Amino acid sequence: MNDAVPFALATVPEDPVEAHVLIAALQRAVPKHCVLHRTEDTRPYECDGLSLFRTLPKVVVLPETEAQVQAVMKACHALKVPVVPRGAGTGLSGGATPHAAGVLLGLSKLNRIKRIDPEAAIAVLEPGVRNLAISEAAAPYGLAYAPDPSSQIACSIGGNVAENSGGVHCLKYGLTVHNVLRVRAVMCDGEIVELGSDAPQIDGLDLLAAFIGSEGMLGIVTEVTVKLIPRPACAQVVMASFASVETAGNAVTAVIAQGIIPAGLEMMDRRAVHMVEPFVKAGYDMDAAAILLCESDGTEHEVAHEIARMEAIFSAAGATRLQVSTSEAERLRFWAGRKNAFPAAGRVSPDYYCMDGTIPRRHLARVLSAIEQMEDDYSLRCANVFHAGDGNLHPLIMFDANVPDQVERAEKFGAEILELCVQVGGTVTGEHGVGLEKINQMCVQFSQEELAVFSAVKRSFDPSGLLNPDKVIPTLARCAEYGKMHVHNGEMHFPDLSRF
Repeated sequence: MNDAVPFALATVPEDPVEAHVLIAALQRAVPKHCVLHRTEDTRPYECDGLSLFRTLPKVVVLPETEAQVQAVMKACHALKVPVVPRGAGTGLSGGATPHAAGVLLGLSKLNRIKRIDPEAAIAVLEPGVRNLAISEAAAPYGLAYAPDPSSQIACSIGGNVAENSGGVHCLKYGLTVHNVLRVRAVMCDGEIVELGSDAPQIDGLDLLAAFIGSEGMLGIVTEVTVKLIPRPACAQVVMASFASVETAGNAVTAVIAQGIIPAGLEMMDRRAVHMVEPFVKAGYDMDAAAILLCESDGTEHEVAHEIARMEAIFSAAGATRLQVSTSEAERLRFWAGRKNAFPAAGRVSPDYYCMDGTIPRRHLARVLSAIEQMEDDYSLRCANVFHAGDGNLHPLIMFDANVPDQVERAEKFGAEILELCVQVGGTVTGEHGVGLEKINQMCVQFSQEELAVFSAVKRSFDPSGLLNPDKVIPTLARCAEYGKMHVHNGEMHFPDLSRF
C-alpha cells in the first residue's frame, strides 16, 4: 500500500450552494421553525466544548424525527452540502465544529426514551437522550447504564456513540463500545441502516464497533440500544493520599497487579486538589502531592473484602492518609470533586485547555514529571486529573486568551503532551476523540498506510465525503505540512522503501 494516498475527505464544491437555495431545500425537508439561518440564531452553534475553534455555520437544522433527518440528508446529498452532526455540544475535541459552507445538524430534539426492557436489561433511546437520564429511567428496575462521562448530566447518548465516551467507571464496565448493542443510523444519501442487534453477537464483520467512535463521519445516529447492568447493592470509595505523584502512580500499578479491577480508579495532583476542594468541599487532603480515589462495588461482603485489600495495598505503597466513605452521600461527594474538575478550573483561570491522551500505566510518573517540566518551558500552569486505572490523562492547561501568545503556547503545550503519549507507547486520545484538535498528532501516531486504510473505511460509508469533513483523518498534505512526513511533488521520499 506504499502508493496509497489518504482520501481527500472534503469534496465541497468550489462554488458553494447559495444560502437561499439551501434554506429553501431544508424548509421543504423539515418544518420552517427547525431551520435557523440568521446570525443571532446560529451563533450559539459555532463551537462545541472546545471553544478554541469557532466557525459560524451557514444553516442550523434541528429535526424532530428520524424521517426529517433522512429528508435533510437527502437534500444535502443532492446539493453536495457538507453536514456536521451535533449532540449536546459537550465534546472537547472540536468534533462538532461547523463547516462554514455547510449544515450543522443538531439532534437534541430526538430525545425520547423509547423503551426500557428490564427483563432483557436493555434501553432503546433516541440520540438526544442525556447520559444520566438513562440511569434515572432504569433505576426503578434496579438497573443502570455504566458509562458515566464527567459531563453525564448534559451529554447525550448519540454524542457518546460518536466519541466512544468513557467515564470514571469505564475501567470495570468498559467504554460506550462495550455497552451498546445496536445503532440505527441515516447514511450520507438518506439510506437507513442498522448495525448490531439486540442479541449479544451477530455474524459478519463487526461494523458496529467501527461506527462507534467514528465522530459523525460515517452516519447520523437516530436510535441506540444499550445494555443495562444491575445497580450495585453497595459501593464505597477509598481516598488515599501520597507524598509524591510517583508513589501514587506505583500504587495504581500495585492495585492492578493484585488482580483487583476497581469500579473506578482516579488520580488528582496537588494543583487539581487545590483547584477543586474550595469549589466542591469534598474533604480532599490539601497537603497531599496526589490523591487516588478507588471505588469498590458489589455486595456488602464483596465490597468490605475488596476495600480492606486496597487499603493494605495503599499502605504498603506509602499512602500518608486513608479515608473510606461511610455513607452514600460521602461517596458521591468524593466523586463530585473529580467530576467537577473542569468547571472548577474556570474559577482559577480565565481559560483552560483540557487534553486527552492515554499511556501505559507504568509510564505515569515519567509523563507527569515531563508535564511539570513543560509548565516551565511554556510558562503556563497545568493541573492533572485522570483515569489512573487505564492511563487516560486529562491535563488541564490554564491560560488567558487575552494575553498575547498564550493561546499559541497552550496549543503547543498540549501538542507536546500528546506526542509524548505516543512516544511512550500510548495514544493521542482516550475518550474525547480527535475532531479538529488532534488531527496533526494523528500524523505522529499513524503511518501513511494506516491513514489510507482509515480513509477507505470512511469512503465506504460516505463516498461523497460530505459527513463532518476535514476532521479526524489527516491528509498526506497536512502530515507533510506538520513536518512528520517528507513529500516532494506529491510523492514520499524513497517511495520504494517499506514503511513501518
